[in-house]
Amino acid sequence: MADFGFSLKKARTVYLSKTDMRKAEQLIAAVPSYKLCIGCGGCTASCSARQFTDFNIRKAHNHFRRGQYDKLEEELQKCMLCGKCTLVCPRGVNLRSLIINMRQILSNTTEILA
Repeated sequence: MADFGFSLKKARTVYLSKTDMRKAEQLIAAVPSYKLCIGCGGCTASCSARQFTDFNIRKAHNHFRRGQYDKLEEELQKCMLCGKCTLVCPRGVNLRSLIINMRQILSNTTEILA
């Protein structure tokens, strides 16, 4: 077998039908603009925290949307809440509110901020 300098990773499978989506539904209720996201990556490209950490907003909210909450609370703490991502979003998603509410939901706080 030839060595091309990379290897293929095992495929990841996400079973949404077996995933508890209550937290994602709670987030959509708190931040309705979340449904408008098309995953363009503009938020990640403009992220100030990205300059100093490996934070990736797009990846974080995709994990949340899929119900993959492992270590997500720790990842969301890297966000500086500067709001630059919200300014560049072509669909008008309120990403700052999204991050705040993700943190609230993951920490099991009952009060949701709009």
